[in-house]
Amino acid sequence: MLVSNHLSWFDIVVLGGATGCTFVAKDELGHPFIHWLADQNHTVYVKRTQRGAAKDQAIEVARSLERSQPVTIFAEGTTGPGTLLLPFRSALFEAANYASKDVIIRPLALDYGGAATDVSWWEQPAMENVWGLLGRRGTIPVKIRLLNPLDRTLDRKQLAAQAREQIADALGFKSDAQSPIGESE
Repeated sequence: MLVSNHLSWFDIVVLGGATGCTFVAKDELGHPFIHWLADQNHTVYVKRTQRGAAKDQAIEVARSLERSQPVTIFAEGTTGPGTLLLPFRSALFEAANYASKDVIIRPLALDYGGAATDVSWWEQPAMENVWGLLGRRGTIPVKIRLLNPLDRTLDRKQLAAQAREQIADALGFKSDAQSPIGESE
């Protein structure tokens, strides 16, 4: 199971191409063609509005982990600004415990360097981000930093905290327990 930071839809292209992984995604992806594409890669869908279904969702992810294809979760639950990490949601980390095989949990940091804020789909209409990236001249530098496996003896909240800390460190971000976004609200 791979645990990654999340900046944009572009992350899916990068990680899917580099690792051959499938993804956990929100069930309301929008356009039917996008849903169809995601289905072709065995995407596992979760309903974020059904908090009481977290265990069932983790079990569904566990079923996906039993295949040979790695599964990536974006633990922030949404795209971030590229300048910091949002809080990590811990519920899907439980999937590793529900799987019938031993699952290794590996955080990874998607590092777009100075292009992170350009790539980021943060408070921007979806199509504006898509066209902005597709119309961008030149290349988009990206490094995938595969980090140390997590200690499976930890509980899901500790696993989420450890993954967030490793990713923050790899990206040079402060590893605050909570994101400063929304503090004034």
